[in-house]
Amino acid sequence: SIDLGEETFGGRADIGLVWESVVQENAAARRGTHGTKTRGEVRGSGRKPWRQKGTGRARVGEIRNPLWRTGGTVFGPRPRSYAYPLPKKVVRRALRAALVQKLRDGAVTVVDELSVDEPKTSQAVELLARFDVAGRALLVDTKSGEHLKRAVQNLSKVRVVDSNQVTARDVAAAARILMTPAAVEHLEKVLAS
Repeated sequence: SIDLGEETFGGRADIGLVWESVVQENAAARRGTHGTKTRGEVRGSGRKPWRQKGTGRARVGEIRNPLWRTGGTVFGPRPRSYAYPLPKKVVRRALRAALVQKLRDGAVTVVDELSVDEPKTSQAVELLARFDVAGRALLVDTKSGEHLKRAVQNLSKVRVVDSNQVTARDVAAAARILMTPAAVEHLEKVLAS
């Protein structure tokens, strides 16, 4: 049992902010390596295939013309970054809203410590079973141990995140959240500002 500040973990959960933050983070995670070749990049000569007049055929300047088969693409996708910034206050308020919603759903459990003796998946499974956690889970600590991070590496639905790197997307995606008191204290301090 732990007391949480009403000004930080109370009030209304603004789900719109959570959505905005998740969309922004998904956009930043996109690779953006798609690309097509323009008429200046496709293979082929720049020579005029036939003379302008007198042949009865349509006038054409080069075989790389976008109207032709094997020609360039007009306004096709280009490699680019999809990332865009969100104000820091919006990011913090979105994280706060996501945590408030999970608290209301009863999906947050505060545990004394999150650690394993050896970096073994079996120990991570035992740790999760001890707290009756199944499915998507998020483990939040102030300084996650290297053993724990390596132990959950093979569990596709479990993530270990430090409290200074947790995002609204992490919280929203998890069905259960395990946090240490130190992580809760750190988040209270960050979200109060």
